[in-house]
Amino acid sequence: MNNSSIIFKYFPELSEQQKDQFAALFDLYSEWNEKINLISRKDMEYFYERHVLHSLAIAKVISFNTNAEIMDLGTGGGFPGIPLAILFPGVKFTLVDSIAKKIKVVNEIVLSAGLQNVQAVCSRAENITHTFDFIVSRATASIDDLVKWTKGEYKQINHHSRPGGLICLKGGDLKNEIDAFKYKNKVKIFDIKDFFKEEFFETKKILLIPQ
Repeated sequence: MNNSSIIFKYFPELSEQQKDQFAALFDLYSEWNEKINLISRKDMEYFYERHVLHSLAIAKVISFNTNAEIMDLGTGGGFPGIPLAILFPGVKFTLVDSIAKKIKVVNEIVLSAGLQNVQAVCSRAENITHTFDFIVSRATASIDDLVKWTKGEYKQINHHSRPGGLICLKGGDLKNEIDAFKYKNKVKIFDIKDFFKEEFFETKKILLIPQ
């Protein structure tokens, strides 16, 4: 669905500014997607469902406190970081990716959308020296790798409803990946289909891995 109304259906308390920012994303991504392939061309037809709403699923399992600091690891085209930054304007987001041209585009989209709470950094995760309350990722890497790459990058004191750690968006059968993870008993799994009714979310999950 390329209509932002799907966002308003699940998040009805948005301010007018937030609604405008979400509505602006489709044209911004369409324009930049012509220059650099951020999103599969056929996926643009489902932009709000498969990219924006998918990113916002994280907000259904945790609400970030004001002034929290969040890193989006391997942000690519800015997901889940940019949608979350619109939803949580009082939270500071650092969007990290090792591909410079993607970070350049993310910076342009952040500027055009008027987001004041986002910085984009071209770096590998293990080279980041700052610490964060949570690290989010729309993950392509394994849990094991993500945990290794982010070791030591969490704040020691956390005032959220859940302990600080890694929050991953993943899909499909994750049994083998989780079974291979040393601390598998600590992993909390949420089915996104419990929050969003669209068919796309049937096999999508959120994984919470405490630091």
